[in-house]
Amino acid sequence: MKDALDVAKVRRDFPVLAKAEGKRFAYLDTAASSQTPVQVLEAQDAFYFNFRANIHRGMYALSEKATEQYEAVRRKVADLIRANEDEIVFTRGATESLNLVARGLAKSLGKGDEVVMTIMEHHANLLPWQQLALERGFAVKPIPVTADRLLDMDAAKALIGPKTKIVAVTAASNVLGTVTPVAELAALARKAGATVVVDAAQLAGHQPIDVKKMDCDFLAFSGHKMLGPTGTGVLYGKKAMLEALDPMLFGGDMIREVFWDRSTWNEVPWKFEAGTPNIGGVIGLGAAVDYVRLTGIDRIAAHEHAMTAYLIDSLSAAPGVQVVGPSADAPRTGAVSFIVDGIHPHDVATILDAEGVCVRGGHHCAMPLLRELGIMDGVTRASVGLYTTKDEIDLLIAGLGKARRIFRL
Repeated sequence: MKDALDVAKVRRDFPVLAKAEGKRFAYLDTAASSQTPVQVLEAQDAFYFNFRANIHRGMYALSEKATEQYEAVRRKVADLIRANEDEIVFTRGATESLNLVARGLAKSLGKGDEVVMTIMEHHANLLPWQQLALERGFAVKPIPVTADRLLDMDAAKALIGPKTKIVAVTAASNVLGTVTPVAELAALARKAGATVVVDAAQLAGHQPIDVKKMDCDFLAFSGHKMLGPTGTGVLYGKKAMLEALDPMLFGGDMIREVFWDRSTWNEVPWKFEAGTPNIGGVIGLGAAVDYVRLTGIDRIAAHEHAMTAYLIDSLSAAPGVQVVGPSADAPRTGAVSFIVDGIHPHDVATILDAEGVCVRGGHHCAMPLLRELGIMDGVTRASVGLYTTKDEIDLLIAGLGKARRIFRL
């Protein structure tokens, strides 16, 4: 195929994968944290080696260069998700972004109000609303999934109504891989006059995102799941929504004027970026965005879809293995969870590690979902990325065969 991804070339850009070439090794945990290409590492190093200085406030060339590089990333991220530059706030990750939004919006909520979510939410989106609901008395209600592990839109239509003030949903489940029909949920939210918050940690850098087509008010994601550094994140917000939102952190650089008894805030988006940020990390995030765009988000999505289909087919054909999630043809990501009959997921992950295969076992910060599905011990999850090969998936399947032999199954 002419526009197919050159995976062998891609893998050479990732130090961990390049070092493992020819060895028994498979990295299948991208849904937890992606590997990082050398271009991102070099961008961070360039900051620390050549122009390390604080940003915005320094009246000298080094600081001006650091500021220019940092702010350039805001433009890159905005282009990636089809937003405006002044709608992009830098945070330490999706968790901080979601907490910032929840704390700001919940101030207007009280008894009789409702926040509608999906049963698939990562704890990072659920817990802020849950804890604020305990403080303020509003209700948090989950939209269930159907038997084929897609979001139950009939239930969504019944749940989103006059009492709904917030619709806060994941763009894609980190357990099931299910992609949420955000635009359809946003249309329901608009009819109810509700605000839409999206956790896109599993989608950013893997599939195209257009915040205008989604019609969401806020959207959050992390850098480390899309080839970038850890400790970096993004909050998108419609400018009017950001202007109405109160900051969560207070300190330097987020103020306009400070008096002894009161303060006024800086303009959006800087009013949310208190203190010295992770400058090198944000510059690295910019390099990750460059990498995604140069590689081609459509090509990345197509390759990950092909690897996901191969993974699901391989797991489905393996003895004693049950895939937990929608089919490869459904709207989904490359996060594929499964159960091996008779073996706890922690044991599965440990045995696979001995075989050179990196997967995640447990509840994946989604306990309510797994409890709803009647899965009490958790699941094993393998997840693909733009660098995943069929050989890695074959190594996984061979490892599962060994696990069954060890347990005499």
